[in-house]
Amino acid sequence: MRKMILLSTVILLAGMSVSFAQETQTAPEMKVKFDLTYGTKYVWRGFNVFGSKSAIHPTLDVFCPTSSMGVSVEGHRANSSGYEINERWDYQLYYLGKAFQDEAYELNYRLAYVYYNYPELSSHTTGSIDLHELHGVLSFPKLLGIEGLVPSYVLVKLAPVNSGTIVGANSPSGGTASGFAHIFMLDYAMPYVCPFTGVDRKLNWHSEFIFNDGVAPDGGNTIVKGRFRGPADSDWSNAVFGATTNYELNSNVSLTPGLFYQFSFDDSVNSSDQYWGTLSLTCKF
Repeated sequence: MRKMILLSTVILLAGMSVSFAQETQTAPEMKVKFDLTYGTKYVWRGFNVFGSKSAIHPTLDVFCPTSSMGVSVEGHRANSSGYEINERWDYQLYYLGKAFQDEAYELNYRLAYVYYNYPELSSHTTGSIDLHELHGVLSFPKLLGIEGLVPSYVLVKLAPVNSGTIVGANSPSGGTASGFAHIFMLDYAMPYVCPFTGVDRKLNWHSEFIFNDGVAPDGGNTIVKGRFRGPADSDWSNAVFGATTNYELNSNVSLTPGLFYQFSFDDSVNSSDQYWGTLSLTCKF
């Protein structure tokens, strides 16, 4: 029932946003985007959430350019049974900004608050694993002097919503979800000509290196080989490399396939390397 309520809320918000933009002439312009992503695995900040099972990720994003603020709702659902407790909805409020425009060190930044809700568990019991975080993303599009080559840095502060839960003080493994993560990223939008269509496109190469400062989103309570994985180390945890490209079906609809590989450095986050593919359908309103 709770999942149906959340899904109904997402659909209602989408309808309200489109109606508001169409019917209110004096209202600020709203950009609405819906995305549905299929992934052969769900790997989140190094952690393999649903094992070897595939997942779907619906996302609704509403952004107001005049205020540079937006809200989004994103779901994560396994395509196999047995993972219901780990299925999650992310509610995000964010702000996009720019600084030092036209300088070599021009900065694009994103500041956000995110609430991670696990609907199968109540946020008011010791069984809850609800989390929230603050994060900041700093990107420098001109720093390296190569068009499309963009270095970025992400600072994450994650914590349990209720400290006395199994992802906090009552963790049976002795771990906690609370802590910091530092993510260093490098993206390159490489121009190329599609061999199938002859159309100019961009192949988006992505790489990231994560220093996990003791953060385990499940509090280190995942059982691996008959025992708790335990607290996450404060160390370099993983590196991810991948590539995506966009195929515009029309001016408002696009299809984005992607391939990714993760090198896992720290067994307290992930005991093995991972690879997965994604396919996203994006609709803009």
